[in-house]
Amino acid sequence: MSITVLKTRNLTKKYSRHLAVNNVNIEIKQGEIYGLVGRNGAGKTTLLKMISGLTIPSSGEIEMFGETSNGGLNKSRMRTGCIIETPSFFPYLSAKKNLEYYRIQRGILEKKCVDEVLEFVGLQDVRTKKFKNFSLGMKQRLGLALTLMASPDLLILDEPINGLDPEGIVEFREILLKMNREKNVTIIISSHILGELSQLATTYGFINNGKFLEQISAKQLEEKCKSCIAMKVDNTEKASVIIEKQLGCSEYEVLNGNEIRLYERIDAPGIVNKTLIDNGVIVSSINNVGVNLENYFIKLIGGAHHA
Repeated sequence: MSITVLKTRNLTKKYSRHLAVNNVNIEIKQGEIYGLVGRNGAGKTTLLKMISGLTIPSSGEIEMFGETSNGGLNKSRMRTGCIIETPSFFPYLSAKKNLEYYRIQRGILEKKCVDEVLEFVGLQDVRTKKFKNFSLGMKQRLGLALTLMASPDLLILDEPINGLDPEGIVEFREILLKMNREKNVTIIISSHILGELSQLATTYGFINNGKFLEQISAKQLEEKCKSCIAMKVDNTEKASVIIEKQLGCSEYEVLNGNEIRLYERIDAPGIVNKTLIDNGVIVSSINNVGVNLENYFIKLIGGAHHA
């Protein structure tokens, strides 16, 4: 039976008249990599700040490792690592000395943990290099090393790959997967780079304008993001009638930019193309594609409409 690590019940944060987070209910199981998906300003950061204890909720409840009281949550957060904003390090100290400082400050007795976490995130060879000379990717990895010193069971990351170059993103991803697989760390991660998130997450939570829209497993999402025929046409209304009357299809949607996605006749794009052309519709492009995470999210928040 899967153990629930984190659960929220009607969690809400209100700033004056603005509802930044509105009655959000999520549930995260042990060992999951939970991808929190939402546009900028959707409420992701506010939600993660409440979970990590950096912001006090206006109402609602947080349950972490079975604890719901203030004292219990404070105790549970000792088992949590968190990177909500860029971690603060001393620019003129080396990576190792920065971690030594935080080890002493946090009362961690095991001195060898510093070298162990630097090795784990791939910074052992640059442990004597000053932080001010680190690349952004190295700084993010050092931030991960800092959270690992306390051997967290839950890791909370808010847009951790924002600004990283492609190589840095790959390196960061591999470290997170390694943490999850080798140390069984449960991870909740928000990102606007949805293509990258799809290579990490085992479960997704979608949030928009402070409201939680859906929680879905990666497997369920894969089933929903089925293949389709994507077409660009000159007249979507006319094409829609032909799709329904001539081809006998009902599973399709019309997107912005004169695009139609047809979820039937996947194996017969030639017939679809010929039928549209024969009935006076100009088809500028037609391809078999799969719906990705970004398209699914756009559809979920109402960016597309069914004809």
